[in-house]
Amino acid sequence: MAETNTNPETGDLAPDFTLKTNGDGEISLSACEGKPIVLYFYPKDNTPGCTIEAVDFSALSAEFSKLGALIIGVSPDSVQKHDNFIAKHDLSIVLASDPDTAVCQAYGVWVEKSMYGKTYMGVERSTFLIDSTGKIANSWRKVKVKNHAVEVLEAVKGLDA
Repeated sequence: MAETNTNPETGDLAPDFTLKTNGDGEISLSACEGKPIVLYFYPKDNTPGCTIEAVDFSALSAEFSKLGALIIGVSPDSVQKHDNFIAKHDLSIVLASDPDTAVCQAYGVWVEKSMYGKTYMGVERSTFLIDSTGKIANSWRKVKVKNHAVEVLEAVKGLDA
């Protein structure tokens, strides 16, 4: 599976993983080699920012598909929560469950956060664009949701896929 607490940068080989997905599926990064992957990490299904991000990526999913790109959203939520989230918002992207946060840790997005004076571990909203050879072509940390999906789509268009 994934290594712990790495912090991959642009040009690095993306850490491989295998995760359960919505609809009782399973996805591994190595099985997707040969096509660009938009791997985005988000904190929690059905929260305001995460919902906007998922809806925005879904709205552009046909354009990503035309470019041969696959969108995978990852959070610690269960597959059942992902299924409910997809049904509630009519999402058209793959959502993968990382309940033990191993993949989040491998990508360096499982970090200490702070809210109302309390610190806790959580997912830092981040996106990685992985090229067709499995290398990280671009990354966005501490993502602001507004226009993010459009920005990622432009980056996919810029790949030499």
